[in-house]
Amino acid sequence: MTENRFITILGWIATFTAVCMYVSYIQQIDLNLSGSKGGAIQPLATAINCTLWVGYGLLKTKRDYPVALANFPGVILGLMTFITAI
Repeated sequence: MTENRFITILGWIATFTAVCMYVSYIQQIDLNLSGSKGGAIQPLATAINCTLWVGYGLLKTKRDYPVALANFPGVILGLMTFITAI
């Protein structure tokens, strides 16, 4: 396996694991909506961080789709968690 192919596979595996991490916010959103509120700062920080990474991945000359795709769920789910926590 060439180094370039290895890096590509590694990037997509990292993308998958990042999406899994952000999907874990769904449980906290459910808890927030049922009255067991969690903290709001961490999901807001996640949403801001992920917004920056999505922008980075899509705005650079050679698009970095794995970075953008890995962080996009963090924007949506981080904001949803933040909103339901306040």
